[in-house]
Amino acid sequence: MGGFTSDIKSIYWPETRTLVALALPICGAQLAQAGMSVVDVMMTGRHNATDLAAVSVGSSLWMPLMLFMTGTLMGLTPIVAHLLGGQRNNDIRPAVHQALWVALALGITAAGLLWVAVTPIFELMNVPPGVAQESAAYLSAVAFGMPGIALFQALRAFSDGMNHTRPALWISLVGLAVNIPFNYLLIYGGDGLVNLLGTGIPNSLQQLPALGAFGCGIATAISMWTMAIAMALYTRRGNTYRSVSLWEQLTPPQWAGIRELVVVGVPIGVAIFVEVTLFTLIALFIASFGEVTVGAHQIALSYTTILFMLPMSLSMALTVRVGNTLGQRRLAMARKVAWNGITISVIVAAINSTLLWFTAPTVISLYTSNTEIQALALTIIALAVIFQLSDSLQVNLAGALRGYKDTRIVMVITVLSYWIVGLGGGHWLGAYGLGGVSEPMGVHGYWIGLIAGLSTAAILLAWRLKTISQQESPSNVTASG
Repeated sequence: MGGFTSDIKSIYWPETRTLVALALPICGAQLAQAGMSVVDVMMTGRHNATDLAAVSVGSSLWMPLMLFMTGTLMGLTPIVAHLLGGQRNNDIRPAVHQALWVALALGITAAGLLWVAVTPIFELMNVPPGVAQESAAYLSAVAFGMPGIALFQALRAFSDGMNHTRPALWISLVGLAVNIPFNYLLIYGGDGLVNLLGTGIPNSLQQLPALGAFGCGIATAISMWTMAIAMALYTRRGNTYRSVSLWEQLTPPQWAGIRELVVVGVPIGVAIFVEVTLFTLIALFIASFGEVTVGAHQIALSYTTILFMLPMSLSMALTVRVGNTLGQRRLAMARKVAWNGITISVIVAAINSTLLWFTAPTVISLYTSNTEIQALALTIIALAVIFQLSDSLQVNLAGALRGYKDTRIVMVITVLSYWIVGLGGGHWLGAYGLGGVSEPMGVHGYWIGLIAGLSTAAILLAWRLKTISQQESPSNVTASG
């Protein structure tokens, strides 16, 4: 007992403080970036219904692309964390430069897809012509910002790997601060400025046209590039990065460095993309159940997504801490760091579940006054309380494994658990029930499927972490990715 108490004081408590200190700025940055999407929807919704629909439909296309890029570039974080832990600072700069080349290629590719592929998709989805036209214009503007947000995410992954997570928070807030006024200026035009500030503004500004959804896309692209430029300037001048000399000399593309990032990062991007598509497909299936069901599902999902920001941020911080410790070749300590992080994730899940249970009626009433939607949303929240534990566990187990650069197995487990157990099982329960045992469960069946899928992922990822963290050879650890 004395030895365990000593470990708590000397290892677990300091490690917990370090982990939380890394995670909180990440959480703030995630909320700030999510806030940009909320602002876009709110401001276009006040312009007209067509622009609101156009931005909503357009976001469902560019957000998965951005999340895939973000996940792929997150592969840089454990690479930098390993190098920093091993005091191999001279190797960090070329590794980051290869990530910047990959980011540029991903950003240009994403922009090209948004320019050429959206019209056929809209035709396939039977999007109304007016909405399709406005959404295509919106996406054509957002496309210019995709290389910018990719470069920002690469530099953010570098900074996180250096144990410096606060810059992403402040720069994300800068992006939000830029987005709001440009949205107002470009969505509403001169008339909007007159309504806001009166007639004292210059005539040239009063004559600005209201661009609606297209203006919202321009504002989003400006915000993306603002964040990229700000992050580049900060990493150039910040004292934390002096030992790396990141901008001293640009390293040309090198296949070995690019391959390492792709091997570690692409599985992360695929796993995140699979998770996004899981919720997108469930929303499409639920759409046939009627507007009350759709509304209740979206409210429950929206609230749980906000609460999920902290467990997700903990997982990103855990990747850094495990990577740092492995870079120092302290394998036993890395194991303790990983499982301490998992324990903290369970505590956070318990807090989130308690908060969800006691605040659900009040929060749901803020979303809607419809009593049918409120009642159904409350029954879904009862399942979401369990959902919190499975979700927090699986995301932090995956975060710890990424610290080991073990991402391909995480991808395989994620795909099987999400799509076969989560989506397949949820659709079976929702649409067909349990044969003669129960009737179709509707939206509740899909949420039970989600819980089953996330729980399956958590169990398999825990087995994988237990296996890989018990390896004794440092060479085995670094080769596992």
